[in-house]
Amino acid sequence: MKPGEGRVAQVWSIAERVARDFGLDVFDVQLQRESVGWLLRIVIDRPPGAAGEAGDAAAEAVTLDDCARVSTDLSVVLDAEFDFEHPYTLEVSSPGLDRPLRHVDDCRRFRGRLARFVTSEAVDGQRFICGRIAGVEPESGGPPEQAGLVVVTAGRRVHRIPWTLVTRARLEVEL
Repeated sequence: MKPGEGRVAQVWSIAERVARDFGLDVFDVQLQRESVGWLLRIVIDRPPGAAGEAGDAAAEAVTLDDCARVSTDLSVVLDAEFDFEHPYTLEVSSPGLDRPLRHVDDCRRFRGRLARFVTSEAVDGQRFICGRIAGVEPESGGPPEQAGLVVVTAGRRVHRIPWTLVTRARLEVEL
């Protein structure tokens, strides 16, 4: 979730400028106190379709080189523009193979991938569904661009999960 105010919002804005120069997006920014001191974690992502065919996980993945380049440039800009009274460690990473799905558009983007969904109410008698994302359908009467039903195939069963009921969703790592 994008921050609204404060230091995290300031860092998010700076990180977006730097990431954009490399054709990347900012997925998350966290500033937290850890046992060894302050940690500034920037999670970067590749925009959908920016690096090849949709659904091509290897082409869409953020590489170690991407993280290193953003980290180097971001460190310089933060030194000049970010005023923080404590020393901190900068960490730049990707959302990972088991990345969270935070919007219905993520489900469209990762169609065909294995994912795990937890819902606030039972869907087809289950609150936990794991399967392949088959697509997204509009809810009855709603426009296609609005949050809809995530279609998930699990074996021979097909589940239509209203996005409004999803409390957590993430991709599963496939070997």
